Amino acid sequence: MGSVLDNVSGQNGHDGVNGLASHNGNTKQRLLKTSHPNPSLQVTADHRIKMQDAPVREPGPGEALIHIKTTGICGSDIHFWKTGRIGSLVVEGDLILGHEAAGIVLRCGPGVTHLAPGDRVAVEPGVPCGSCFVCTEGRYNLCADVHFTGVYPYAGTLQRYTVHPARWLHRIPDTVSFAEAALLEPLSVVLHGVETARLALGRPVLVCGAGPIGLIAAAAARASGAHPVVITDIEPRRLAFAENYVPHCRTYRVNPALKHEEQARNILALFGVNTQDDPRSEANAPRSILECTGIESSVITACFVARRGGAVTVIGVGKPTMNNLPFMHISLAEIDLRFINRYRGTWPAGIACLDGGIINLKELVSHTYPLEQAAEALGVCSDTRNGSIKVQIVDDVEATVIE
Repeated sequence: MGSVLDNVSGQNGHDGVNGLASHNGNTKQRLLKTSHPNPSLQVTADHRIKMQDAPVREPGPGEALIHIKTTGICGSDIHFWKTGRIGSLVVEGDLILGHEAAGIVLRCGPGVTHLAPGDRVAVEPGVPCGSCFVCTEGRYNLCADVHFTGVYPYAGTLQRYTVHPARWLHRIPDTVSFAEAALLEPLSVVLHGVETARLALGRPVLVCGAGPIGLIAAAAARASGAHPVVITDIEPRRLAFAENYVPHCRTYRVNPALKHEEQARNILALFGVNTQDDPRSEANAPRSILECTGIESSVITACFVARRGGAVTVIGVGKPTMNNLPFMHISLAEIDLRFINRYRGTWPAGIACLDGGIINLKELVSHTYPLEQAAEALGVCSDTRNGSIKVQIVDDVEATVIE
């Protein structure tokens, strides 16, 4: 049996149990009785992970209570566990992880008219303030006061039940599975990156990194009409997966022993570029590069691969500071170095991509675990030797709220 009805008082807008904040900042929460308990995967400030039951609160105005059916594990979840931070985002206390999620609406709070119990939805995890200058300009992904699910102190989706602002829940058609809908979050990162990179039909593209984001980026580049598409990685199994996943893509295994310029020459050869024998062949170099690792050496190599006048769009999350970028090369070649921060307005387009069969994300799911084994799943995902691409946590129970 789940939580009993009660009123609990928290501090600083946190739920009264486990010190985990809700998006609306309520300090008085009415807890609900549910058909099943609410196990959650939590990380602590001292880098431990634990499974612990979390409270289930009633949705407030503009909110909906969701039964989370699928959550994907993201690299950021691993970072929060292993290092306790990503840049300025620091785990200061117990935190429920997870933000790549989809589920079923169980109950709607006052004022919610576009959703109803039983609706299948995907969760957009970032909840902006809605009133600052970037929010009013429509660039809400840059909001400084965003409440992001699964980033301290806001509870994530690696639990059975969660309450989320209904405005940031997107209905999904029956043609889209919960597994696919949970992948709308990484797909959204890629959609924002593709738009920023300005890919063009028949133009070459380099994708750096064959993790989930890089693989989706390569698939999106192919779907956008780019050719040839070259993808790089240090892990041969991921490159082998990419060859099967993205039609006609070319792969390159990164050799850490090579200098950046040597690495770049090897990659350029896959585009038919050999400036020593034919200087005009540089025209075949990619003008658009999607850098999906955030690793400094990869960003540097990407800058040497880009054709003059091209652009490197950095999608990956890296170190707070990079000190070795080839400034004069970037300057003299007029290479644009672009960056993205998450996404904005991408869920409708992502749903259309899945519903229309434009991009197939099903093949990315390499491992699935039940919610009760979420801690084991996190461990599998954290070790690249396990060969995982995307690990998902699924919950197949028929959960309900008891009146």
